[in-house]
Amino acid sequence: MADKPQPVRVLYCSVCSLPPEYCEFGSDFEKCKPWLIQNAPDLYPDLLREANEKETDKVAEKLQNSNISSGVSDAAATSAPKQEEVKRLPGGKIKKKDKQEIVIEKVIRNKRKCITTVKGLDLFGVKLSEASKKLGKKFATGASIVKGPTEKEQIDVQGDISYDIVEFITETWPDVPETAIFFIEDGRKVPAV
Repeated sequence: MADKPQPVRVLYCSVCSLPPEYCEFGSDFEKCKPWLIQNAPDLYPDLLREANEKETDKVAEKLQNSNISSGVSDAAATSAPKQEEVKRLPGGKIKKKDKQEIVIEKVIRNKRKCITTVKGLDLFGVKLSEASKKLGKKFATGASIVKGPTEKEQIDVQGDISYDIVEFITETWPDVPETAIFFIEDGRKVPAV
C-alpha cells in the first residue's frame, strides 16, 4: 500500500498574512521587511544586504558621534557633508518635493460639457474650501473639492472658466505669482503668461 501524501505546509507572513513571496505586492511591505529578513532571508537577499548596510551605517554613525563627544574639534565634525533625509516610496523610488505651481486643466465630458480643474492652490497657503466657494460665486457655477488621481485634493469647477481664472487667482490671492500658473493643453504644460 502506498504512503499517504503529506499536506503542504505554507509559511505566511505574520504582518500582512500573505505568503512571503507575495509580501512585496502587499500594502505594508516596509513593515514586512524585518519579518522577512528573519524568517525568509533566501527569498529576498537584497533585504538582507540592505539590513547589513544599515547596521554598518549605524555603527559608523555611533563611532562618529562618540568621536564628536570625546573632544574632536567641531570644525572637523562640521566639515563632513550632512545627508539629507529623503522620503522613499515603495520600490525604492525617491519622492520629489512638490513644486509650487498651479496647474489648470480643462476636461471635456459628454461632448459639450467641460470641467476646469485647479491643482496646487493649497501649496500657496490657500484654503481649498474657501477657494472653491469664491470660484463658484465669481463664475456662477458649481465648484467642489475632489481627490485627484494622485490622491491630492483639487478644485473642480463646472464650465470652461480657463479664460478668466488666471486674473481671478492673482487678484484674489496676491501671494500667487502669475509665473507659477500653468495650463495643460494637448497633454503639455504651458505657462499661463
